[in-house]
Parts: sequence; structure tokens; C-alpha cells
Amino acid sequence: MKNLLTLLTASLFLIGCNGKHTHDHDHDHDHDYDHGHSHGHGEGGHHHGEGDSDESQKQQPVRMGTGLMTFDTVPGWGLTAEDKSAIGPTHGGVVIGRDGTIYTSADKGVIAFSPDGRVVREFLGEPYTKLHDIEIRDEGGTEYLYGARNANAEGIKFNAADGQVALRLPFPKESGLELAKFSPTAITVSSDGRIFLADGYASNIIFIFDKAGKYLKQFGAKGNGPRQFNTAHGMTLDTRYDPPRLLICDRNHQPKGRLLHYSLDGEYINEVIGGLGMPTSVAVQGDYVSVPDLHGRVVILDKSNTIMAVLGHNPDPKLGRNYGVKQADWIEGVFSGTHGSGWDADGNLYVQDWNVDGRIMKLVRVKG
Repeated sequence: MKNLLTLLTASLFLIGCNGKHTHDHDHDHDHDYDHGHSHGHGEGGHHHGEGDSDESQKQQPVRMGTGLMTFDTVPGWGLTAEDKSAIGPTHGGVVIGRDGTIYTSADKGVIAFSPDGRVVREFLGEPYTKLHDIEIRDEGGTEYLYGARNANAEGIKFNAADGQVALRLPFPKESGLELAKFSPTAITVSSDGRIFLADGYASNIIFIFDKAGKYLKQFGAKGNGPRQFNTAHGMTLDTRYDPPRLLICDRNHQPKGRLLHYSLDGEYINEVIGGLGMPTSVAVQGDYVSVPDLHGRVVILDKSNTIMAVLGHNPDPKLGRNYGVKQADWIEGVFSGTHGSGWDADGNLYVQDWNVDGRIMKLVRVKG
């Protein structure tokens, strides 16, 4: 029975991966949407707990996954008291702080939620807009958010509590490269403070800086070869291994997306797993990795990089990989353009869709 469930899960995943991958950006474009941005930062006043409104009370949780990776959705999580998105259009990531605060990046800035779905803090307007990917790191007791700003051609580091900017990483002219465009899509940080910034929407080169932002070196190139990137879209530090290594999403690799391992010195190690749809990002907790796929699903891998579960699979090709699915058309337990994910300390998942109205979902791990 266990083998049968595994085969059924894998079959469902592979059936959904048959979309043609011809896009440089999420569903053809990065979409520099000209939404009005508020400026400044401070405490947010939005509130919506786990099912506060009549509408969300009618919506029942949806169970997804299998075995150790079984989750229940939390209907209405992260919505305002008026049942509207608290974050606006989304094309970003999700990370969780040491106190359980959930940070997600949207077009208008970075929004911080409490575990029950209330907005507790916001960093809006410049320089917090359009962080395509975010990471969080505790440095001497202070938490910092690192972000890749594709539309603004830089990486950034700022204090997660007050928004004070600590570092900005524009294109490193010291590299000697002459690039027509610089559009960072992913960022991560090693234990010694080295910063890795992937230029995934342009050259597909990954730049390495020291903790002070000094350029060190670069590696990678655009292409469809075994050691090239055809949209280095997501990246994190893979702490499942000793020493840790880079885990990189080669989203538009043909015929299907894949994950790659590189050393922290930029040396190719291996292809971790192929045959994925369009893997957008990766998040590690313990021995497990969550891999959002733009087609509308999250794949969970174990330490052997075997698929353990597929969450929120969208069987409708018109609704998967689709930025324009309005909130009225969201389906509980089904994703439409899965872009970012993050784990909390209890093994719950928070998932962001690439979405015109701005969608973030909480999935509660079912234990026992």
C-alpha cells in the first residue's frame, strides 16, 4: 500500500509537469506592475485571525499530502477583517523568524504576520518593494532580512525589527563583466556571512560577496547544459549536508526544471533531482525541503531527495502558472502560481502564490 501511494503521488506530480517552459520570468514576464506604494514603515493595523469572518467560517480546512507530510489548510489566514488580502500583489518569498513571526515579500513591501494571521509589522515603499526572494538570519542576536530585488537591480539587507538598511548590493563592477541587465532573483547567506546573489532573470551568474558586501567571485552561466542555469530562480543554503552547500532552482531547464547542488566556492556538485515542473524556490527544515512549483503545487523532498508528497496540486492548466487568478476564484487547498514557502519550528508551512491579489496560505502539519 505504501508503495502504491508513493507511485500515485509521483504520477500525479509528473502528469502536472507537462506544461511547455518558454518563459524567462514567471509566466512570461516579471511584470513591473505600477501599483501605488505606500512609503515608510511601522506597525500594521490589519487583523484577521484563523477564520474570523462568516465567509471563512463556512470554508472548511482541506487536508493535503500523505504520511509524515500531511497538512491541513487554515481558511482565511492572513486576510483582513474585510476578508481581503492584507499584502496586495505577490511575487516574492516567505521566511519565519525565531519568535515565529512570518515575513512575506509583496510588490508593496514586506509584511510580517503573527502565527494566527494578524499583520504585526510592515515595511512599505522604498527600499522594501518587490523583493523577489528573502532569507532571514540571526547575527549576534539581531535578525536581518536579506532580499533580491529583481526590478531594482540589487540585493539588500535590513533589520527585521525596525527596517534599518544595513547593506545594499548593486551590480559588482569589480567583476569586470559588462552586462546589459542585472536582475537578481535569489539570495542566501553562508554561516561565515558570505552572501550569494543569483542574477536569474538576466545573466544567470551567481555573485559571491563577503559579509561586508565586498565582491569576491562569480560562477555560472546561462544555458541548458548540465552545469548551466536556464533561469536560476531560487536558492538557499542546504544545511542537510556537512558541509552545507547551495541548493539552486534551475527553473526553466529543458525539458523540465531541476535542482542543483554547488559548493560554497561555486563548484558544481551534482543534479539533485530533475523532471520537476518549474521549481521557483526551496526552503529547508531538518531533513526536508519544500519546493514550490509555478504550475501550482509544492513538492516535499526527503534527505535522499525523493518526493515524499505533493501539496495543493492544481490540475487545471488554465489556473496553474497563472498570476491573474482573482481572490474570488481562489480554491481552498489548491495553488495557482506557487512561488515561495517557509517552515516554522513546528513544521507548519506558509506558502505564497504569485498572484494579482496577493495570496499567502498557512498549512498546519498533521502529527500523530
